[in-house]
Amino acid sequence: MVASLVAALVSALCYGIAAVMQAIAVRGASRRTTARGEAGQGVDPGLLVRMLGQWPFLVSILIDLVGFAAQLVALRRLPLFAVQAIMAANLAVTAVFAAWLMKARLSVREWLAVAGVVIGVALLGSSAGAQGAARVGDEFQLALIVTVVAVGLAGFAAARLPDPARTPALGAIAGLGYSVLAISARILPGFAPRQLISSPATYTLAAAGIVSFLLYATALDGGSVTTATAAVVLFETMPPAVVGIIFLGDTTRHGLAAVAGLGFGLAVFCALALARFGEAGEERPQQQAHEPDRVGHVADRRAALVHAELPDQA
Repeated sequence: MVASLVAALVSALCYGIAAVMQAIAVRGASRRTTARGEAGQGVDPGLLVRMLGQWPFLVSILIDLVGFAAQLVALRRLPLFAVQAIMAANLAVTAVFAAWLMKARLSVREWLAVAGVVIGVALLGSSAGAQGAARVGDEFQLALIVTVVAVGLAGFAAARLPDPARTPALGAIAGLGYSVLAISARILPGFAPRQLISSPATYTLAAAGIVSFLLYATALDGGSVTTATAAVVLFETMPPAVVGIIFLGDTTRHGLAAVAGLGFGLAVFCALALARFGEAGEERPQQQAHEPDRVGHVADRRAALVHAELPDQA
């Protein structure tokens, strides 16, 4: 159990760091020219190809792989609601790492939110019981396949939405895709090659990962890293928790259901409370960049008013 908790924390740490590095790579490879308020230009498949030329993206892929391996280890012993809530801690990692990388500062409220995530994760770790049965029927497997197809279609439609709805919509749909990935990973029969090849969950996991990553990268293209990640966290956390409890038999330790619920809610709520950090961090440089223009504009207006008030010397 302790090893699984450590694996979940390592996964959240990896995903949080990788999210910032992928945002840097997306902006370096972006060719978006859409003005604010206009419809988006859809999903750009060439974005991933161009991102391969960005070293932060290549490093982030390696970090993501380490995080995914750790997540698989955690899912073998912990219930889905605990693992996915701990995954929400990656948003706190994203905020702290972005603050260090971008030389920004976290406010007191944001540091409190980070502390809340840590406390929530601790409550979950102390109250989570063993995972339930992982065997499911063909109908469950088919439902996951249909969900991946629906996520892909909805994502391509959301990519054409105008700002500011585009980024959170794409993040939410990508989060649903990642929730399918987590559920698929949970129901894998094992890691032996024969088991992986024969299990439909393996292919659902791979398809959900590719589609979700493309949609997440599209959300980051022109959008706030933390806004996109907040939407992903919310929608990759809630559905698997419900599915795990209803269909997979996930439970808490005896008498600790309320503690688990409090920890889950605190971790997710405090993670989402950090959503505004990315927007604030991006607005400050823009405001500073435009400050000389505003000063010059005010000076020109004052000169015009003085000239208008002077009597005609002719």
